[in-house]
Amino acid sequence: MQPGILTGATPPVQPAGSVTSGVIAPHLTIAYEEAPMHPQSHIDPAHDRPTRVAARRQIGVLVFDEVEELDAVGPWEVLSHWTQTYPEDGWDAFCLSADGAPVVGAKSLVLGAHHSFDDAPPLDVLIHPGGPGTRPMLLDPDHLGWVRSLRDSVPLMTSVCTGSLVYAAAGLLMGRRATTHWASLNLLSELDPTIITDVAARFVDDGDLITSAGVSAGIDMALHLVARLTDVERAREVRRYIQYDPMPPI
Repeated sequence: MQPGILTGATPPVQPAGSVTSGVIAPHLTIAYEEAPMHPQSHIDPAHDRPTRVAARRQIGVLVFDEVEELDAVGPWEVLSHWTQTYPEDGWDAFCLSADGAPVVGAKSLVLGAHHSFDDAPPLDVLIHPGGPGTRPMLLDPDHLGWVRSLRDSVPLMTSVCTGSLVYAAAGLLMGRRATTHWASLNLLSELDPTIITDVAARFVDDGDLITSAGVSAGIDMALHLVARLTDVERAREVRRYIQYDPMPPI
């Protein structure tokens, strides 16, 4: 059997995840697509049954001017190491900006993008970072409309830091549990009083929406994503490689 080729019945669909804070949630549903059969003049049903190929799934990390650098780069380090080191897991990660051009972060770091909104492959997971650049987004109908449009097609929407403020302004967090940077917790509640704000969690997994606290908490959330989309052991392998074992000296 060739790598990535599955024969027989499609694997059972996993149930939707329940609300967790720092606890591994169930896997997302895996999408499959029919693989084309080799052209033949006569097809022997006993030997030429169609196989199913697991479609590669896509994680997009949004970058924009005035993004908080670690909000994007922290998850990128986790997810790029995972997807590039273990391609057999079936996931890819890329960065996207509105027009595909590089952006300048909040502390002047220039960040590139692999895709624009228009040419990016269909997303299975979106990571929306935070930073000062999210403030104009709260009143930007084009960006809020883009976020709302993804809600209809992207199975898992995630945010880091004040990225959750954008989700709140877009109406995605109504009645949901969520968190954000500690300095923006009040603003999160002001944007949507129905949000159940978790002031203590590093991240909140609410099924098809995951929000994390500020800056470095995005690394925790990304490791949780690896565990949720594969298994805990894979996440531990990634954590060991990036040597993420926070022991602050102060």
